[in-house]
Amino acid sequence: MEKRKYGNTDMEVSVLGFGGSEIRGSGQQTVDRLLGSAVDAGLNLIDTAECYGDSEELIGKALGSRRSDYYLFTKCGHSAGLEYPDWDLAMLEKSIDRSLKRLQTDYVDMIHLHSCREEVLRDGGVIEVLQRAKEAGKTRYIGYSGDRKDALYAVQTGVFDSLQISVNIADQEAIDLTLGEAVKRNIGVTAKRPIANAAWMSESVDESDYSYIYWKRLRELTYGFLADPQKAVGTALRFTLSTPGVHTAIVGTTKPERWQQNAALLSGGALPAEQYEEIRSLWRSMAGADWVGQT
Repeated sequence: MEKRKYGNTDMEVSVLGFGGSEIRGSGQQTVDRLLGSAVDAGLNLIDTAECYGDSEELIGKALGSRRSDYYLFTKCGHSAGLEYPDWDLAMLEKSIDRSLKRLQTDYVDMIHLHSCREEVLRDGGVIEVLQRAKEAGKTRYIGYSGDRKDALYAVQTGVFDSLQISVNIADQEAIDLTLGEAVKRNIGVTAKRPIANAAWMSESVDESDYSYIYWKRLRELTYGFLADPQKAVGTALRFTLSTPGVHTAIVGTTKPERWQQNAALLSGGALPAEQYEEIRSLWRSMAGADWVGQT
């Protein structure tokens, strides 16, 4: 599995990372097998969040004894069961401590602010909480997870080591708006939703569904490679990882064999420049003003 230097940090991350959202509610035995086999095969980045239900606890139980084998990212910002409003500074501190306890570790490699609005960032308090956590050894680095102009502002502050942002065939605003700024500052970039939730595989999607916006956009984009729905996963994933500035892409699954399948799809390396530009050109010709990054 290819590894890339993650911005200004000392981490070399696997180009495929594991996103911990989908495992919530899964059996511990399934998660043990899922994460254990992935780490054994070379995946070394695991991402989760305080609001992903029991995800942190499942990861901690599965890999607590293997802490040196992978980089561990989590997020904070939502109260998620704590008796405080979102973004309350006392809540953030308690949330970070709770995450460490759930994950069965003394530290994480990265804490991202989770979809924090620009006006909250401008106030400065939430950034100071993360900086104090770093000074206390609770996290090695601090980052921002989010999209749109909020993410652009976060990058421009110059205080973050990492950016987690949506980049995929149906979500390319960040390529034009934000990634150039991240590259200039040598910020590590994690692409979330890198295969656009494979929305093209569904005949129909309810408007309330998480993947509906992508499904709707892809019906207008009509990429030729979507004619083969299974092969399209590899093309979509290679597109995201061929985007300048992107270091790794986190993919969620509850199927232990899926990570190996996704890793095999990357055996062809970067997407050919001509095919990459075809995808970009169609996006530029079709994207409306409301085709913004999806959190």
